[in-house]
Amino acid sequence: MYKTLKDKDTALSLKLFVVLSRALEAIERKTAESIKDYDLNLTEFAVLELLFNKGDQPIQKIGQKILIASSSITYVVDKLEKKKYVMRVACPTDRRVTYAAITDEGRGLMGEIFPKHLELMTGIMSTLGIEEKEMVIEQIKKLGLFANDYKPV
Repeated sequence: MYKTLKDKDTALSLKLFVVLSRALEAIERKTAESIKDYDLNLTEFAVLELLFNKGDQPIQKIGQKILIASSSITYVVDKLEKKKYVMRVACPTDRRVTYAAITDEGRGLMGEIFPKHLELMTGIMSTLGIEEKEMVIEQIKKLGLFANDYKPV
């Protein structure tokens, strides 16, 4: 099937990229379906989930924590603020820093959504056993860290 080991490695590298992309797309699609009745998109949910579970966050740092462009964060926080789920809080020690904080309304919403999200993720991931999950986490993390530092020749 493959002429050389290098051909097989190349083909498997491309296939792995496609398989990872499709798996993430399927999981994101299910997540989006689960939150659509709450008038949230995936990015808004990710910001709320971060604030709900980790507390107030500097707006400038949210993008790197949920992996979206920092230029989009202001827009997302604005939308969540209009929905009364998030508020901006000035840092008392550094006027250059503004925090995003979840409001009582946002906490109530996440109190309803988050248990359903946990159930969804547990259900989707139930196809893998505990040892498989640990191995997949380790391997994908290894791949991601390598990709971050990779410099093509």
